[in-house]
Amino acid sequence: MEALLTAAGDRLGAYHERLARLVAVDTGSGQVQGLREAADLVQTWCLAAGMAVEREAVADPAGAPLGDVLVARRRGPGRRRILLAGHLDTVFPPGTAAARPLRMHDGRAYGPGVSDDKGGLLAGLAAVEVLAALGREEYAELVLVCTPDEEIGSPGSRPVLRTLGSEADVALCLECARDNGDLVSARKGVADLEITLRGRAAHAGIEPERGANALLAAARLTVALDALNGRWPGVTVNVGVLEAGGRPNVVADRARMLVDLRAWRTAEYAAALAEIRRLVAEPAVTGVRAELAVHAPTPPWEPGPEDRWLTELAGKVGAGLGVPVSHTATGGCADANLLAEAGATVLDGLGPIGGDDHSPAEWLDLDSVVPRVALLAGLIDEVARR
Repeated sequence: MEALLTAAGDRLGAYHERLARLVAVDTGSGQVQGLREAADLVQTWCLAAGMAVEREAVADPAGAPLGDVLVARRRGPGRRRILLAGHLDTVFPPGTAAARPLRMHDGRAYGPGVSDDKGGLLAGLAAVEVLAALGREEYAELVLVCTPDEEIGSPGSRPVLRTLGSEADVALCLECARDNGDLVSARKGVADLEITLRGRAAHAGIEPERGANALLAAARLTVALDALNGRWPGVTVNVGVLEAGGRPNVVADRARMLVDLRAWRTAEYAAALAEIRRLVAEPAVTGVRAELAVHAPTPPWEPGPEDRWLTELAGKVGAGLGVPVSHTATGGCADANLLAEAGATVLDGLGPIGGDDHSPAEWLDLDSVVPRVALLAGLIDEVARR
């Protein structure tokens, strides 16, 4: 265990340098040039670590390019296939990297994506290097996957993740630990819903009876959807956007709603989605039709016995390193959900400690890098040997 901490410490300087270079590139979802530039950097570092690298360009369902999925592999003599999963994309617009380059202050690093997920991704690569340096490579194959579209539900990366997840015995996901140090042992499922309502325009003063008000139908549907909160334990339905109408003297002939559905359990997720479909099919205003589109549906990650075994094993490795390990469930979804759906045993939050993701205050705890890289490397080693 001491050797793991020492080897992780030996790579801290390289980690800082890589983090600065990666954070200096704008990689918001859909910013293909920056995402490919960042993938080029990771590819160079993976090749230097003795990994074989494959790249595949991916696109969204409409055909718009999203960047490249990078898959790096290192083979060993063992029997277990272990997957490390991280992502390159962030939520920030072009120009953010120049406006907020990596800054280190009072033991923390700040910058776009420093915690979500560039710091975690680099911790995965550092763990690969630690095990290689120590000659502790008892796995059959260690795979690092870097996706360009996790922040928008991985619409282009899903086929690759499905394949990798089905091949892996264990998937260790590199989202950073919660701000209190917790690993992530379960995630809610999420569906992004788009509802389009079409009515009939009319003069609001002269002949309103000839109209069919899509705005009114959307308002009533909003109330009906909000009433679903609390019907099933842990299910939340949030109407985040309602757009309708153009002029006050015209009966609105069109409306659009964007809705967020989340649930802890697959059965409740399916039941809530079915009820939403029923409500959409029965608009509350005569003459108004509604259509529902479900974008990037991501099922809940419900931990089973194997997932709980992996969480307990992480705790034992942490105890040997003197690194406290606790875990929690979170309402946010990630690629861990998709890997669990594909059949892998999953544990998430294995990057360094970080917080304030998706905000200008996003931070990474620099003192946590060495112990968390050692924890990840130790967990890989234990899984491979068992």
